[in-house]
Amino acid sequence: MDEAHGLPAAKVFDALGAEYERAFAESATHHASLRRLLEHLAPHSRVLDVGCGTGRPTAQTLADAGHDVLGVDVSPVMVDLAARQVPGASFECADIRELALEEGSFDAVCVYFSLLQMSREDQSRLLRKLGRLLVTGGHLVVATVPLDVEDVSVVFMGQTVQATSFGADEFTELVAGAGFTILWEQSGLFTPAYEAAVAEPQLFLHCRRA
Repeated sequence: MDEAHGLPAAKVFDALGAEYERAFAESATHHASLRRLLEHLAPHSRVLDVGCGTGRPTAQTLADAGHDVLGVDVSPVMVDLAARQVPGASFECADIRELALEEGSFDAVCVYFSLLQMSREDQSRLLRKLGRLLVTGGHLVVATVPLDVEDVSVVFMGQTVQATSFGADEFTELVAGAGFTILWEQSGLFTPAYEAAVAEPQLFLHCRRA
């Protein structure tokens, strides 16, 4: 995202900091997806948390269960918060699209709402990259806002951002086309806990690398 299209993702989430966690961390469907993932992980699995934010609830839930978690986020503020809040996990400030990671080195990858400020091409490319990072049979949990929008300007918690997404069917097809088998799907509405928030559609997919 360039400067002409509002704040880059890093600046947006630097500005939001812990407010983002307070607004979104109590999503019942998010927690349900984490519980489902834990049921499928062997002890001491290695998990990548893409767009880890403050580390809660995702990295903390997984680390507390004894797994080896690496969280990656473009926001230095978020990474600093995560490192302090979840000392049982490791965190790196980086763009996941550019970060060099060993193929086949993760048992699971979590991607909760961190695709929305990427172009459709980048979303597709990243999903394929994440598939390569997983062991055969590894798990992907991915969540998005399933709306057919491309590079639209929205105000998110007081910050102007550019958002791109897919409708639910198109997003599911995108994930399947990246080499994943869809095991579980849950959709619904969630209202974040901040002033003037409105209910937003959410789609969660639990997948396995084919």
